Amino acid sequence: MEVFQVKSTSYQTDHREENFSHSGFLEVENLVKSYPTDRGEFVVLDGINLTINEDEFISVIGHSGCGKSTLLKIVAGLEKSTYGSVRLDGREIHKPGAERMMVFQQYSLLPWLTVRENIRLAVDEVLKKASHAEKISIVNEHLAMVNLTAAADKYPDEISGGMKQRVGIARALATRPKMLLMDEPFGALDALTRGKLQRQVLDIWEHNRQAVLMITHDVDEAIYMSDRIVLMTNGPAAKIGEIIDVPFSHPRDRVAMRNSKEYYEIRNHALNFLERYFSQDE
Repeated sequence: MEVFQVKSTSYQTDHREENFSHSGFLEVENLVKSYPTDRGEFVVLDGINLTINEDEFISVIGHSGCGKSTLLKIVAGLEKSTYGSVRLDGREIHKPGAERMMVFQQYSLLPWLTVRENIRLAVDEVLKKASHAEKISIVNEHLAMVNLTAAADKYPDEISGGMKQRVGIARALATRPKMLLMDEPFGALDALTRGKLQRQVLDIWEHNRQAVLMITHDVDEAIYMSDRIVLMTNGPAAKIGEIIDVPFSHPRDRVAMRNSKEYYEIRNHALNFLERYFSQDE
């Protein structure tokens, strides 16, 4: 596995080196995922090693079938690894838990509940010891966080796709997880809505740092939002091919980033990696 770093950049600071020391808040060690078949074991992931700091935003990119979503589901506890271990804050992950919340590409809202009620349902389920007043306060806080206070009493079929995804994000954050897992959360949105929501999610994260693991197919999205980008080789038996350190400090200015030489160095490197593996697959 290689680590790609931009050698010189005006965006890199000592603050980044202190906060992103890869101390192993999430630790994925020698992870293998395989399925039995009539022809023997079908290996999806082969020897994945990755650590994520407690306030680090990580994106995973690779071609379809490389096991990105499988890796995310194992971290979420929705699937079990065949070999290896996954630990969060020193504890082995064996099943889903409230300290890890997932945001899916599809909105997964209950259509018979309002925006407020969809968020409140998660709060009631996870924060059982909170008082009634505390729960109301938490729901209202997270409605405001994603700019949905005015739409709080609307039903899912009365709001746009971007608003639905904001409900899903607010619902995940309202349970106050240690880690946020996102499986192509902006993939179903149009380009303009996607850009606005990327900015909103990054604003929330910059003010309330936590570990984030995001699956995406969008290189520009990954560079804009992430501290590191994990590039996966093709499946089967996919591995981590390279990890790119993204040197831009927070908060981020999308326009300034795109006008920088470093942005295009990272972008071209990632695209060349993906093209190389796409060509090998052919």
